Amino acid sequence: MNYKNTYVRKIIGGVLCFVAIWAVVSLLIVTGVLPRSVQSLTVKICYYIILALSLDLIVGYLGDLSLGHAAFYAVGAYSGCAFAVYTNLPLLPKFVLALIIGGLCAALVGYLISSAIIKLRGDYLAIVTLAFGEFIRSFVKIIPGLGGTKGLIGIPSFESRFGSFTAAYIVVGLVVLCIFNFTHSRHGRMITAIRDNAIAAESVGINIKQTKVLVFALSSFMAGMAGVLFGFYKTTLSPSDFTYNLSIEVLVMVVLGGMGSIRGSIIASVIIVALPEFLRGADNYRMLIYAIALIAMMMLNASPRFTAMKRKVSESISQLRSRVKR
Repeated sequence: MNYKNTYVRKIIGGVLCFVAIWAVVSLLIVTGVLPRSVQSLTVKICYYIILALSLDLIVGYLGDLSLGHAAFYAVGAYSGCAFAVYTNLPLLPKFVLALIIGGLCAALVGYLISSAIIKLRGDYLAIVTLAFGEFIRSFVKIIPGLGGTKGLIGIPSFESRFGSFTAAYIVVGLVVLCIFNFTHSRHGRMITAIRDNAIAAESVGINIKQTKVLVFALSSFMAGMAGVLFGFYKTTLSPSDFTYNLSIEVLVMVVLGGMGSIRGSIIASVIIVALPEFLRGADNYRMLIYAIALIAMMMLNASPRFTAMKRKVSESISQLRSRVKR
């Protein structure tokens, strides 16, 4: 009963926080307080958050190393946005259907690939997924109707930045809710058991292959939806948008935020996406400062003292909550 009450409180608290952030950011956009460049950045942050959270399912919760996340992102982007380009529907239904189609196509590809490479682990899995990402990037160039090397053009978009942000933010909320429920479910406990000790997990009856395929498919589905958001945000798609550098960048977000942490992945995504924009005034030193900041954050995150400090802060907050309840 206590676990159920805690679970419900977390859901309610998360929803309230979600609505509060949306209200504040929307107000800043509508009133014009945020510069236009920062307004555009809000949508970019949203689809990067989805990418980081979806990869965290594989890297953080399952414990496998995938370097081909850009492939599922690309599959979702091209399939969903191609549907949007070649159909004549109102914008909102077109956007929703594009999200579903992009997610399902990416999930199907994720299911097929994971079924074939499910026995690989560590460096071997990383190399194969990296190669698959490059294969997809080259493959979309030869598919008729996707624009080849020039890319897919004519993708519709929301007329206002407020509409774009709201649509993307709702998708982020649904993804966070889905991952939170999944990781706190029976399946979530199964994947953490596999991560901690695969042999012990199999000995108690957990189907490792089936569970891993499920995680890869779910992660791919979410990456595909992020790809559709990217397409509607940019209105054009090019194979150069889906290089292995993107997979590495998302992996950095996951590691920086703390693997297996929803909150950490969200915060890291916001920092890594927003930091270069706020350093734009530094001109030639912008990327140098950005790199130094990333190195410093990674070293700080790995520091035992910082970990102990985070634990103390978390315990203090828990004690404060207990006193408030009394």
